[in-house]
Amino acid sequence: MIKVGVVGVGALGQHHARVYASLPDADLVGVVDIHPGRAEEVAQPLGTKAFQKYSDLFGKVDAVSIATPTTLHAEIGEQFLKEGVHVLVEKPIAHTLQDADRLISAAKQNGRMLQVGHLERFNPAVRYLREIVRKPRFFEAHRMGLFSPRSLDIDVILDLMIHDLDIICLLVPSPVAHVSAVGIAILTNRIDIANTRIQFEDGCVANVTASRVSMEKIRKLRLFQKREYISLDYTRQDVSVFSLNRKPGGGIPEIVGLKSAPEKKEPLMEELRAFLDATRGLQPVECRGEDGRRALALALQILEQAERAQALEIDRD
Repeated sequence: MIKVGVVGVGALGQHHARVYASLPDADLVGVVDIHPGRAEEVAQPLGTKAFQKYSDLFGKVDAVSIATPTTLHAEIGEQFLKEGVHVLVEKPIAHTLQDADRLISAAKQNGRMLQVGHLERFNPAVRYLREIVRKPRFFEAHRMGLFSPRSLDIDVILDLMIHDLDIICLLVPSPVAHVSAVGIAILTNRIDIANTRIQFEDGCVANVTASRVSMEKIRKLRLFQKREYISLDYTRQDVSVFSLNRKPGGGIPEIVGLKSAPEKKEPLMEELRAFLDATRGLQPVECRGEDGRRALALALQILEQAERAQALEIDRD
């Protein structure tokens, strides 16, 4: 039994607590939230304890999920790592690259596991996609959502787009050569809609759009590789592959489509299981601190470009 805790039980953290409570090899010792009554509200139906200070978990847990506002990830995560606790920190890994480096360094110095919660890596459709992608040449990603008051401490790039950035970086090991981006603030004082074009050194190009003020929910990734077009739907957890079937003797090739729907699973359940297995040494960490840092570095580069473009547009007006 791995003794676990959850720090921050808001919209996402409450589900970390729910899943841990359901896992037979996890003992949910307690949950933490600074808002009066929130920790008790989550803890009571799960049969665990409520705390208002994260330090109350020191000495009580072997591993912890941190689902607080992004600006607190480094401070809280570093303290748990120094206490000898394995840490799963929600994406993005931190608010700045310096804070990301603090977490990575603390994990190494204290010999603890640091996993970043890039949830889509555990989507069955993504796992299937990783098996069939060879050398992608072009990506198109759309991640659109209805407005929600959660995660307003960060912009849509760090909130939503970073999911697709992580998956694209996972499938394209080449360094980024150039980034261009635009973004608009609509309902908040941060960018709510953004689009970026990423060029990698190996020639691959990615066009990524994210919005948190859409009228519908869309979670799709499309890519092209030699003689194949692949479409992935994160929500449906399925993958469609369209390939060219060349006819003997020449002639116009036909397009053959194949749809695959792996067994549906809850990505968060798979993520937390993998985290606990990593703490036991049964498997390597799926999304290391270095992976989270790479996604963050690209997201911050896109954010800088988008903010610059937005400032120029305001100046013109």
